[in-house]
Amino acid sequence: MTPSFMAMEVAEIPQASARFLADSRSAVLAAAAALRARDPSLIVTVARGSSDHAATYLKYCIELAAGVPVASVGPSIASIYGASLRLNGAACIGISQSGRSPDIVEMMRSAGASGALTIAITNFADAPMAAVSDHCLPLQAGVEKSVAATKTFVTSALAGLSLLAEWRQDKGLQAAVAGLPEAFSKALSLDWSPLAARLSRAQSLYVLGRGPAFAIASEAALKFKETCGLHAEAYSAAEVLHGPAAIVQAGFPVFALGVDDAALPQLVATAERLSGQGADVFLTGAVAKGAITLPSVSGLHPIVAPLALIVGFYGFIESLARRRGLDPDTPPHLRKVTETI
Repeated sequence: MTPSFMAMEVAEIPQASARFLADSRSAVLAAAAALRARDPSLIVTVARGSSDHAATYLKYCIELAAGVPVASVGPSIASIYGASLRLNGAACIGISQSGRSPDIVEMMRSAGASGALTIAITNFADAPMAAVSDHCLPLQAGVEKSVAATKTFVTSALAGLSLLAEWRQDKGLQAAVAGLPEAFSKALSLDWSPLAARLSRAQSLYVLGRGPAFAIASEAALKFKETCGLHAEAYSAAEVLHGPAAIVQAGFPVFALGVDDAALPQLVATAERLSGQGADVFLTGAVAKGAITLPSVSGLHPIVAPLALIVGFYGFIESLARRRGLDPDTPPHLRKVTETI
């Protein structure tokens, strides 16, 4: 069987990540120096789709490692409503694979005009979003043909992590970031066949995470929808107990993304509670009563560990789509580049 574009692009993630770390290092260092000089008390992000999940991941990482609050800004604030935000002294990070969507470009332009230090993360250094920003971190990911973003999602999140590590001059995080291409190679060999068997004929599921892993859960839920036709909803392992758990009954599938951080005990407790309601629970990073444990890459810094999980997930979801009789490269009603206003 000829590999899908998605499968080939997932396989490229370790090499694409290493290429970003080498080829965009000077751009990262320049943006990090600008952040240190600005010393922002607020950071805002501008993104949509998978890029917004990368921004959410970066939000948690920045808040945990730098103590600076991060908020997502709706691009329509500038593009549709023509409003300006008071961003003097703040920083604004825009994430877009293409860097071409008019609403993202306009919000970045408006943020800069309102006094923010603007940093574009995009696969194209000559994209319009880069042109209106103070700094650009080119992803160096190469062409991505599959509609579902994989290597550009990972390199976008990696770009944010690398920026954070250099901005804060955090030696532990710097080392963790440098080791990610190797961790991604290991993640590509993870075997999640028990989850694939359970979801081969499923119609819906919950995907759970906490902290940085919640952002990864959101990305996984999107990929379930667009490549497999599965109605997947992402929740914080705390938030799911505030209502959504009511529909979890016998045989309801739950996929919980656990990493070795401070939130893991609570995630395990939620997994055990839902298992007790009859759910079919699959959990990474820990053992929980009534749940099936899935393998993960061990020994990683807790901030970067969720990113290795999504690499393993991408290989899994491409295979699951084909198992369900779908072409992962051509989700219905979607295009590679979506330009909104």
